[in-house]
Amino acid sequence: MNKLANSTSPYLLQHAHNPVDWHSWTEEALNRARSENKPIFLSIGYAACHWCHVMAHESFEDRETAAFMNEHFVNIKVDREERPDLDAIYMQATVAMTGSGGWPMSVFLTPDLKPFYTGTYFPPVQRYNMPAFKDVLAGVARAWKEEPDEIERVGEQVSGHLQQALNISQKNETAFTQEALDAAVRSLIDSYDWGYGGWGSAPKFPQPMTMEFLLRRHSAGHAEALKPALHALKAMARGGMYDVVGGGFSRYSIDNFWRVPHFEKMLYDNAQLVRVYLHAWQITKDPFFKQIVIETLSFIEREMTHPNGGFYSSLDADSEGEEGKFYVWTLEEIRQVLKDDSDFIEAAYGITVRGNWEDRTVLQRSLDDASLAARFKLSPKLFTPNFPIAIPNF
Repeated sequence: MNKLANSTSPYLLQHAHNPVDWHSWTEEALNRARSENKPIFLSIGYAACHWCHVMAHESFEDRETAAFMNEHFVNIKVDREERPDLDAIYMQATVAMTGSGGWPMSVFLTPDLKPFYTGTYFPPVQRYNMPAFKDVLAGVARAWKEEPDEIERVGEQVSGHLQQALNISQKNETAFTQEALDAAVRSLIDSYDWGYGGWGSAPKFPQPMTMEFLLRRHSAGHAEALKPALHALKAMARGGMYDVVGGGFSRYSIDNFWRVPHFEKMLYDNAQLVRVYLHAWQITKDPFFKQIVIETLSFIEREMTHPNGGFYSSLDADSEGEEGKFYVWTLEEIRQVLKDDSDFIEAAYGITVRGNWEDRTVLQRSLDDASLAARFKLSPKLFTPNFPIAIPNF
């Protein structure tokens, strides 16, 4: 048992029995790095992080890997939900050095806390165009002994970049001009994925603040700003990224289609998304957006609210040791549950024997309401939700 055993963090407690001699972020750990002149290996993650679990199982539970870490590094674990300040600093360094970020975040620091090598998940063997974690450890340990001047140079350069970025953000109090706001809207429209919705390629993140910005620009008179925001909101809420059974949104989509999510659900993602769907409803009065608001808030009340008050921060991507276990279906399971109504749902969600992900189905609408009504000779009025509560029009 390592030094995390007395922690109150669920994430740190997950690593309390690793053979790695983990420290939390304490003066004791930092002083040890200085006194022994060892580099710090800083690993940042959170309790619901799937790839954090994967790296823990592959590397941090491996005794040979742990022995090398213990010999050559002072190893520190940080829960980003306890220390968002540290997470923000070293995420900025990771993005600056690698062009991307994520969790688990893996950062190598000098004893005076200057980052000189960064990454996220590293596999146990070379794959995914990433080096093996053991090779990374060996390379950093060798460089620490043989190239201290180069490590110091890189650490100073990265620290200088971080300090410069901090100074710029503190000094930049200039209000945006109308031209800058219009240019931002134009850039978002030009880069929008009109095929599948959203911005960028997989993994696709919801970007609620981007959609909030577009809705606000529409309210300020920019006629073109509304269309991409509404398109993205509808694309995400068709299912996959959105849980059509239980409500609420997953962290992100691993494909371009919003179909297969990374199954963890974060409180702060859903808090931002429910607000932007509410604002979309206020603008359009489209009952679809109202439905998403109510279902998402119901999910948060039911599954992410503690009986004694307060909220849970996240739901794990893994359930009973299996990724997304309670979010995917086989055709047989659908038919057992729905019986005579199965044909209707099979058509609505395009459910087949083959499924759409690892021989199972992540539920995502394949037919819209009008097409479904026509196919089953139903009145379109039957597809209008009848909500038990009303949302006030602010």
